[in-house]
Amino acid sequence: MFENLVESGSHKEDLGRKGSFLLGTVAIYAVIGITLLVVSIMYAAANLESQDLDFITLVAPVPVPQAATPEKQEAKPQEQKQNVDVRKELIADVSESRIAPKEVSAKASDIPPVRRGVTTVIGSESSNAVAPVAAGPGTGIGAATGPAKVDIGGEPPPPPPPAPPRAPISGGVLNGKAISLPRPAYPPIARQAHASGTVVVQVTIDENGNVISAHAVSGHPLLQAVAVAAARGARFSPTKLSGQPVKVTGVITYNFVAQ
Repeated sequence: MFENLVESGSHKEDLGRKGSFLLGTVAIYAVIGITLLVVSIMYAAANLESQDLDFITLVAPVPVPQAATPEKQEAKPQEQKQNVDVRKELIADVSESRIAPKEVSAKASDIPPVRRGVTTVIGSESSNAVAPVAAGPGTGIGAATGPAKVDIGGEPPPPPPPAPPRAPISGGVLNGKAISLPRPAYPPIARQAHASGTVVVQVTIDENGNVISAHAVSGHPLLQAVAVAAARGARFSPTKLSGQPVKVTGVITYNFVAQ
């Protein structure tokens, strides 16, 4: 029992010593830390002016003045030289015998007559052109409302219409009128079939005597093709009617003998 009491007292003293040592150590470290902090602050404050510091200043860009746009100069209307005569009313010259005056008066008109060979238009006042434009055929009288010109003289008559093309005339059988009449070949298939007879070919001849169309109208079917081919190669003299060449229609006959 006494041994336990002695042992408990020794532990209490040991813990007391350890606590005092720990508190003293913390206090020493705290003092050293505070001292170092104060010294560093004082040192930095003392050497602040001697430090090489770079100051960066944000400067706003200088606005570039915009080039002044030149004001559009108003286009001044240029004075145009009048190149036509202007009249309130179109009055023919006394030398113009083709136009009769509307009324006969003893008082002279204050409107000058139309000048011959100068383009004239109707306007609100009468004036002569500074640089007159020479008129074409006629006296050159025009209207201010449009480019059309009104001639004092009568317009020339229109040209006569072209004569309509003449219809082909019928020439009947044309074998005797041919300059060149090729003979058709006798086809082998017709020879084997002993085909024979007369083949009639309808042809149209142009103004120069050339055959422009041909077709068979009768005859053996095996002989019609060679007859049409021969008719297309025929040549004729030009046929004239009242001194003008015309087209001619007719027939060419071919006689085939069985071979």
